[in-house]
Amino acid sequence: MNHLHERPDVAGRGEVSRRPDGRLFLSIDTWDDADFALLAADMLPVLPRPLYTVVDEADAELRSRWESAGFTIRRREREYVVPTAPGVVAVPAGVTIGPPSDERLLSSAEDVIRAEVEAAVGWQEMPAEILPRPDVPDIGKYTVAATEDGYVGLLRLAAVPRQPRIGLIAVRADRQRAGIGRALLTHVLDVLHHKGIPTATAEVNEANPAAVALFEGAGARRAGGNVELVLR
Repeated sequence: MNHLHERPDVAGRGEVSRRPDGRLFLSIDTWDDADFALLAADMLPVLPRPLYTVVDEADAELRSRWESAGFTIRRREREYVVPTAPGVVAVPAGVTIGPPSDERLLSSAEDVIRAEVEAAVGWQEMPAEILPRPDVPDIGKYTVAATEDGYVGLLRLAAVPRQPRIGLIAVRADRQRAGIGRALLTHVLDVLHHKGIPTATAEVNEANPAAVALFEGAGARRAGGNVELVLR
């Protein structure tokens, strides 16, 4: 769903789009506070709730406009640049790290992990760049942690030109806190390094201290961030 809203007397426009996770996001493009307020006044009464928007964390002026329209901060997301490097990390006993070889096992593992996230914090808490799993996963984008019970962890690189984006890294709930996430990340950074790719990017919810520690422990540097706001 995409919808543009323009007023002939206003230097700007508003756009509504539905993200792949089902949430409705609004953006209003104008330089003037008064024009922003007019577009918001036109659009907000006819749009369903909840309604979301995202602004750069450094843009305090734009965030203030949204807050004046009734939006409140829902979460903050950090953007990281992660250096690739050759690395060796101890892989937990009984676990192997590498590319997947079975689409069925890959789909099953991602279904289990997504269900666990949904039952805990909810999938909407995952970074905005993480899209719903396709019906047929692209095996070439994944690295998995495998045991005799199947795939217990996975990492997916998003298809971003020139600088890969770590779009998803997750470990099955019953195998967390065992070093599997670190092993997955180290393996992928090593592979990228040997391909001549110097860095990757990632987005992490500030409210997820385990993910923050994982990436910062890998040498990631903060490169910015965004603030997600919601109108309920």
